[in-house]
Amino acid sequence: MINSFYKEMTGKESVIRQFFDYSRKRAAEMGPDSVYNFSIGNPSVPAPDSVTRAMQELIANEDPVTLHGYSPTLGLPSTKKAIADSLNRRFGMQYTPGHIFPTSGAAGALAHALRAVTKPGDTVITFAPYFPEYIPYVTGTGAELKVVPADPTSFQINFEKLEEYLTPDVAAVLINSPNNPSGIVYTTETIKRLAALLEDRQKEYGHEIFLITDEPYREIIFEGTDSPFISKLYDNSICCYSFSKSLSLPGERIGYLAVNPAAKDAELIVPMCGQISRFTGHNCPSSLMQRAIEGELDNTSDLSIYEKNAVILYDALTEIGYSIVRPGGTFYMFPRSPIADANEFCWTGAKELGLIIVPGDSFECPGHFRISYCVPTEQIEKSIPLFRKLYERFV
Repeated sequence: MINSFYKEMTGKESVIRQFFDYSRKRAAEMGPDSVYNFSIGNPSVPAPDSVTRAMQELIANEDPVTLHGYSPTLGLPSTKKAIADSLNRRFGMQYTPGHIFPTSGAAGALAHALRAVTKPGDTVITFAPYFPEYIPYVTGTGAELKVVPADPTSFQINFEKLEEYLTPDVAAVLINSPNNPSGIVYTTETIKRLAALLEDRQKEYGHEIFLITDEPYREIIFEGTDSPFISKLYDNSICCYSFSKSLSLPGERIGYLAVNPAAKDAELIVPMCGQISRFTGHNCPSSLMQRAIEGELDNTSDLSIYEKNAVILYDALTEIGYSIVRPGGTFYMFPRSPIADANEFCWTGAKELGLIIVPGDSFECPGHFRISYCVPTEQIEKSIPLFRKLYERFV
């Protein structure tokens, strides 16, 4: 008999994917100019030429048996050292290769981190608005995800509510900064306040509370934004990273988990991840991609287009009348809907105009909608009259 739990999940397709699929269908039926697809966070700039050259040189010059052979369970030693050295150089940390675990993107890193520091029955806290896939990530470990309501005035952490949620069963706090969907970056002040609170609760409860940081947008930071390296401010932390956005490599599924060297049992967590892989079937990212990114760790794609798009869109939408907390990074914006029902606003009003935007209910923040502006600037500029028409329809 097939598993009923996963069978039921097949009928609960991601809302983001529903909008994305609709946009493709509309474009096929009515032409590409009939739709402005702001539904999905797929990078719109190419990977650096140096990444392509690195792969080409490896394939051309390396022994194919060695190059395409199995990676060690805990990752290639050269890749782990390169990642540790880069983090230490850029952020003043003390990582060793033993603190680094290469993974299949940030999702693979989160899957391992969550299993390493929780057990069935534990609670994991996150903050609205949040990436909806956190639900299966956490549920799959046997832990329970609890979501602290948003502070929609800033989308910084709602500390008043957080204190209510920090009960003795909390084993981990999961944060995403820069944030999908809001584009907000948690400030140094916010992270220091969070760290102090977690340290106090650790002492009170007599057990560690790990801070798991989901950081695929870490390099997409806008000018003047305060963006601390979070692990530097809290010892019991695990950083989960992906090169999907910084190097525009989402399809290559390459990232890593970095255990803070100051964390409790820091030397054990990466070996534990190797054992966790035996249950998840992870078995390391490809050897080729591990090798290819070794020389690219301080490099990025040309990410400037995202800030350019953000400025154009924010200035135009706020002039129209939309209320928006200005993003400090990523390629997302999270305006307030001019009507309370953001589903009606997106599914009925926006969709009819060919504007494909995602209601905030999916991110547990009703009354808002997400715009993913990783698109050509020309598309941003052409969409503005439609956003005006949409606003005027409901106001």
